[in-house]
Amino acid sequence: MRAIRFEQTGGPEVLQLVEVDTPAPGPGQILVRHEAIGVNFIDTYHRTGLYPVKLPSGLGGEAAGVVEAVGEGVTRFQVGDLAAYAGGVMGAYADYAVLPAARAVKPPPGVDARLAAAALLKGMTAEFLLRRCYPLQAGQTALIHAAAGGVGQILVQWAKAIGAEVIATVGSVDKAERARSLGADHVILYRDQDVAAEVKRITGGRGVPVAYDSVGRATFEGTLASLARRGMFVSFGNASGPAPPVDPPRLARGGSLFFTRPTLFDYIVTTEELDDSAGALFRMISTGQVTVEIGQTFPLADARRAHEALEGRSTIGASLLIP
Repeated sequence: MRAIRFEQTGGPEVLQLVEVDTPAPGPGQILVRHEAIGVNFIDTYHRTGLYPVKLPSGLGGEAAGVVEAVGEGVTRFQVGDLAAYAGGVMGAYADYAVLPAARAVKPPPGVDARLAAAALLKGMTAEFLLRRCYPLQAGQTALIHAAAGGVGQILVQWAKAIGAEVIATVGSVDKAERARSLGADHVILYRDQDVAAEVKRITGGRGVPVAYDSVGRATFEGTLASLARRGMFVSFGNASGPAPPVDPPRLARGGSLFFTRPTLFDYIVTTEELDDSAGALFRMISTGQVTVEIGQTFPLADARRAHEALEGRSTIGASLLIP
């Protein structure tokens, strides 16, 4: 089978398309023939070494496709089922993958492989951020950065479905229009405007009780200054580089603030948590409260180009590799 591998960390140029043996499932495992592969910012963190992995390595942790074979003891899937997964497997940039059956989910009717691969990791991230990390309530105001990105688009729609007021930030006029079309009540161009000043203006000087920040270094100061007393800074990404260290006394001076750096994988530890998170996402999609835009697709062999587009901030919505 074909697979993307890298032998050293670095830029997109380290990604190589190679031929490797197709794996066989062991006990408790399934073999999935990929029909669509999700491209996510966490993949760039692995490639650059920000999140270290043992080299040489495959890349990618999200995909969907058809179950080709099942290992001993597997009852969760049958051959021919559609299966999707996000996390727990390194090497999704490939024609096939073997993974534990307990770490895959079965998309409901109406959700095909492309939609599942585009939605699962980003959608479960939005789910845990909004429902469990900081349980957003109707009537509250949330600051959502990178609102035209893959996770951001889902966050905006889901927050509006909850009944919250959304202040979105984006990097361009075109992305501002996209954020508004998703329901954002206010949009800030974070490269051109003072985010904290705009947030305080919109909220009458109070600030927001929660800010969801996937950008990192570039938005850190503005996010911190946008919080209301006892507000929570949810830092869940590093698109512009890692956020700086947080000085605890500064949280006190800002109004007894909270700071957290969560990851999805700590919120889907068990199969029950995984099923609950994915189920909540698929319900939002099936009711039309959340739509997932597949903004661009690339052949598997063009993984380098996909990473260049992602890091160049030129993508809209979800990006997929197609085997």
